[in-house]
Amino acid sequence: MSDTVLIIEDEPDVLALLVHHIERAGYRTATARDGAVGLGMVRDRLPALVMLDLMLPGMEGTAVCQKIKGDSRTAHIPVLMLTARADEVDRILGLELGADDYVTKPFSPREVVLRVKKLLQPNRGGMESAEVLRRGDIVLDRVRHVATANGRPLDLTATEFNLLAILLERRGRVQSREVLLRDVWAYEADVDTRTVDTHVRRLRAKLGESADVVETVRGVGYRCPNA
Repeated sequence: MSDTVLIIEDEPDVLALLVHHIERAGYRTATARDGAVGLGMVRDRLPALVMLDLMLPGMEGTAVCQKIKGDSRTAHIPVLMLTARADEVDRILGLELGADDYVTKPFSPREVVLRVKKLLQPNRGGMESAEVLRRGDIVLDRVRHVATANGRPLDLTATEFNLLAILLERRGRVQSREVLLRDVWAYEADVDTRTVDTHVRRLRAKLGESADVVETVRGVGYRCPNA
């Protein structure tokens, strides 16, 4: 199922709408209307991407997301959350648990397809320069989509990989949260900038002793120091 989007959504009308537009964009789809069933499909079929509603019977979407990202066999699979606009706490919790992106309901089908395409592209944000980026003990290989620290493989999500790539590529230059939202997530406006902070926090945790490669510029954003 390397080219399949698994949609875990219990509302029939929403599910049918998503299937129609995702398949129209050229992807295959598989569906589940129960959280536990969907998690089983993720483990059995290893889809290219999981589109996950937060309010599900059987098992809540946050729990499904946590189990996907906590399993080494499935942690690499991008998770796109579907959330109600009022559920800000759940949205932030989902990002903390490892979700790569989110779309709020009611949503534009075109926006959903854009999010899927962005998450399934190894290189995002218009980056076409060096194939291998290095800073200290960090090495990021865009072609192989592999990142290491002190020779240790980093288990990064697609979003974390591209966030780190942008910071390394633009070393020494401060990247505001708004710029990162645009270049990593392709968000244009009216998006909670805590999305960036949540992903930076997760990225730093995975970098461990090399976390100083991502420096906070208070009140502005983030940068990778020159040295």
